[in-house]
Amino acid sequence: MKEKLYTIPVHEAFETDCECPVCIMRKKLETNAIEFTMGPSYMEDDIREATSRLGFCEKHLEQLYKNQNRLGLALILKTHMDKIVKDIEKYSASVTKIAGPSFFKKKEECSEVVSYLNALEDNCFVCDKIQGTFERYIATIFHLYHNEEEFRNKFKATKGFCTTHYKILYQEASGHLNGVELNNFLKDLNTLYLDNMKRVRDDLEWFIDKFDYRYADEPWKNSKDALPRSMQKTNSILE
Repeated sequence: MKEKLYTIPVHEAFETDCECPVCIMRKKLETNAIEFTMGPSYMEDDIREATSRLGFCEKHLEQLYKNQNRLGLALILKTHMDKIVKDIEKYSASVTKIAGPSFFKKKEECSEVVSYLNALEDNCFVCDKIQGTFERYIATIFHLYHNEEEFRNKFKATKGFCTTHYKILYQEASGHLNGVELNNFLKDLNTLYLDNMKRVRDDLEWFIDKFDYRYADEPWKNSKDALPRSMQKTNSILE
């Protein structure tokens, strides 16, 4: 592959006892990106320009807040808010200057404000920092599946994947594999996803049953942590 391979983090994730190794890889990237954002780098001009321009999604802003560097986050948000105010003033100024009734002109000018806000909502400095490496992680999974029997065995020994990452692997498979190998991969992927989704669903069902007095004296089996594991399977939530 022309792009850099990330075999070590991929192997390590697939060796982890978890409900989705891809979640493990992405979580590590998120942790590193949060630490980078709130580290000394936030004082660098190019980083501050990027955080001011892109801002953050709700999820990552909450993680930045939990990082405890409140002054750093305040400085980052101050410059981001300065840019929002400046941009909105620029895009909205022409609307107030329209002379006379002009419905279509007003609609066109207002759309500039809305387009700017839509772009703002779709951007996140942390998401951008993660995405490129995450995509190469996914490519590395297919590279290893194609080239290493050891990895194929690791792949088949996992506890499956969350729905989001199952979709990504299913969707990207045809771009990396073909023929019999593609069919084998999709068969393995589907079996892992469905069998383990059913396993966690059954654990969750037993967790629910344990709240019924008729099962009060029965063992918990594997259901005590069924709720957070179900949240990971359905929504990729990994604490």
